[in-house]
Amino acid sequence: MNQGRRIRTGCVLAVLIVVGLGAGSLALVSVGIESGWTALLAGILMAALPLPFYAAVATWVDRFEPEPPWLLATAMFWGATTAILLAMIFNGIGESFFSALAGPQQAAVMTPLFAAPLVEEIAKGAALLMLFFWKRDEFDNVTDGIIYAAMVGLGFAMMENVQYYAKAVASGGNEALGIFFIRGVMGPFSHPLFTSMTGIGFGIAQESDRKVVKFIAPVLGLCGAIFLHGFWNLSTNVGLAFFATYFLIMVPVFISVIVVVIFSLRREARIIRTFLESVVADGVLSHDDVEVVTSVRRRIGASTRAFFQGGLGTCIARRRFHASATELAFHSWRTSRFLVEDADIIRAELLERVRALRARLGLPSEILLPDPRLVKRLTLEIPLPAEFR
Repeated sequence: MNQGRRIRTGCVLAVLIVVGLGAGSLALVSVGIESGWTALLAGILMAALPLPFYAAVATWVDRFEPEPPWLLATAMFWGATTAILLAMIFNGIGESFFSALAGPQQAAVMTPLFAAPLVEEIAKGAALLMLFFWKRDEFDNVTDGIIYAAMVGLGFAMMENVQYYAKAVASGGNEALGIFFIRGVMGPFSHPLFTSMTGIGFGIAQESDRKVVKFIAPVLGLCGAIFLHGFWNLSTNVGLAFFATYFLIMVPVFISVIVVVIFSLRREARIIRTFLESVVADGVLSHDDVEVVTSVRRRIGASTRAFFQGGLGTCIARRRFHASATELAFHSWRTSRFLVEDADIIRAELLERVRALRARLGLPSEILLPDPRLVKRLTLEIPLPAEFR
């Protein structure tokens, strides 16, 4: 990344951090005023403790081109701060509107069904829209859309859980365990699942070259997120319908998203293989390197062997080699589809990084072996001397 891009990225990131800190502080203060500061602290602990586990599970699926940790943290930060404050403000406006229209009791039912899904999914989807245009070189496909959506959703869910847990603790704590079971055990991936619909839409838009698809796919994804969110909220108000919705709707949708990820990863492998072949021809990589980089199983095996042969440092170098080769392939893919700023400079940096990591790992140069079928045929045709028979 050249100096100009670093400065622009730093400025955008600084603005997001300042806005997010302000928004998050306001959200926490409002919860503390409503529930009490002791209850707020208890809610924060209950909501934050399982977050690293959920985040690790969500990011594990991004096997070929892991997204930059700072960018994943930015997405989660947006969900936990700016998105949650926007949701609190506009949900309050929506509740006031429904209350004036139909009364407080009806407003308590209508707000979660109509206002909350619309407001919250737009607030979370705004982060994906920002990443889609701001970090186009890191938002490549459907897998990336799902991962970024999961991070935004996890951040949002954590802060929303703080509210629910704090209120439960403030009311005496009798309901806290039940709420923790529903929200923390059964439904921790509800918000990431809703927002993954929007992420899939943006991922399809990024992979497509058709302008109509680029516009319609994110809109349809957002509509799917809003519908799924509203259906989930409806089920929580209808007793046993929650469990029916959970097992008959949410679980199948979750499995469907996993299937989408699997197919997206296979497409990633094909893209990597296609665009690394030219690098093999230039002598930067070997065919064996390409075989390893395009297979999750072989990547894990190579990293494991590197750990046992050379220790943690060698294992890290091996994983960086995989990531750099993958990034080189995706950079070539991007430049074949649209104009990329400083494309030649970035390619040169990636090539140098790949060469340096190969040299550090001591990987062998490409060795061209004869066709095994030809070897077998020659072996059969050439008679062995009598002493070897």
